[in-house]
Amino acid sequence: MKTKIINFFKLIFPSTYSELAVFLFFITCYGILGSYIAFHYRIIFDSRIPWDAYFSFDNKSILMTGGSFERHPLSYYFFNWIREFALFISDGKTDVTFRLTLAWLSNLMISLTMVQVFKYLKNIIRLPQRVSVLIILFFGIFSTNIILSFTPENFTYTLFLLTLYNYYAAIKLRKEEKTPATALSLAAITIGGLTITNFVKVFIPVLFEKGLFKNWKRSGNAVIRVFIATVCYVLLYLNRIDFKYENIFSKTNQQYEKFSNVETMPTWDMIMSFFFGGNILFPGFIMTDKHNMKGFAYKGLYMDLYSSAFSYLFIVILLILISWSYLKNFKNKWVQVIMISFFMDIIIHCIMRFGLHTSYIYGGHFVFIYPLMIGWLFYAYKTSPKIMSLLTLTISLLFIYLFFNNGFRMSEFFWFMETYYQ
Repeated sequence: MKTKIINFFKLIFPSTYSELAVFLFFITCYGILGSYIAFHYRIIFDSRIPWDAYFSFDNKSILMTGGSFERHPLSYYFFNWIREFALFISDGKTDVTFRLTLAWLSNLMISLTMVQVFKYLKNIIRLPQRVSVLIILFFGIFSTNIILSFTPENFTYTLFLLTLYNYYAAIKLRKEEKTPATALSLAAITIGGLTITNFVKVFIPVLFEKGLFKNWKRSGNAVIRVFIATVCYVLLYLNRIDFKYENIFSKTNQQYEKFSNVETMPTWDMIMSFFFGGNILFPGFIMTDKHNMKGFAYKGLYMDLYSSAFSYLFIVILLILISWSYLKNFKNKWVQVIMISFFMDIIIHCIMRFGLHTSYIYGGHFVFIYPLMIGWLFYAYKTSPKIMSLLTLTISLLFIYLFFNNGFRMSEFFWFMETYYQ
């Protein structure tokens, strides 16, 4: 038992000096950003603003209710703990201390996400440390990570849990071990409980366990483990809604209609600017007038479509790298686990069009795939110095452009907060 507890903490937290350095670097950078915003602005939490203050995040609504049960089945319980902890620290007040606590919880989650991705690059792909550091720095300034580092939302915790589970599952596949029913159930409840569309992703690594389709005992064991995890999840979900399962279908249909019928922008441009782009490279912003249904008016900020050819070029180059990595590593089971998960999000948002006009907020479900696939591309050419140099140069140039673009857009975000949220 003692060994299991130690291994559990080693899995989640930094366990080497390089991992600790990554953690300290990001928790410091994100911490400075989040602390400044919490101290000087009320945008992280304002009791009058339930949703959409910035980029369609629902900070107050999520903290108070966990979000809608049909999309976030069990997050009600999770955010009860988050809210009560923040109120305990702030002495029951939703003041600057309350905002600061929420920001630092988010900061901790995103910083640990960086550690999980770094561990994957170092221990699963086994890249040279300089390459792992370049990739993690590149990943660290993705727009999703910057925003989620101070945002108390489902996506903040989902991103951490997905990266943690992917690293854990990758270790199991490397050791040719089965993922225990307990781990599957816990992952299904936490990951699927925060966002229902991620529930199936938990079982993808099971498909690649050694000898699964060659031995009926292994197949039967896998079915039992999946069945146990599913039953645990479903029972908790039904208990959350007092077993009124008919509400799931009616509410889900309403949500789909609400978030899938947007005709004001070209579909291809929303896919490029929002789904593939907005999670990584900030586009320009649009301000809108909002109200809380109770007479209070406020300003909201949304992402716009890209207006620069350089932004489209950036995303195209990144997608070429990801596609190249997938084709080069097609027979790699770790790569298949990652990409099957990604394809699920593409189907939901790009093909079914659910939330496509605001798909930049869903980055927490899949944005970690980019650094991992870039890592596998480096791995595929580890014996080719010329291509390794080319890839290093390409990522370095993308990093420079991303750094200056996102830095400039964050200055616009600060102007927005300075003007409307002091």
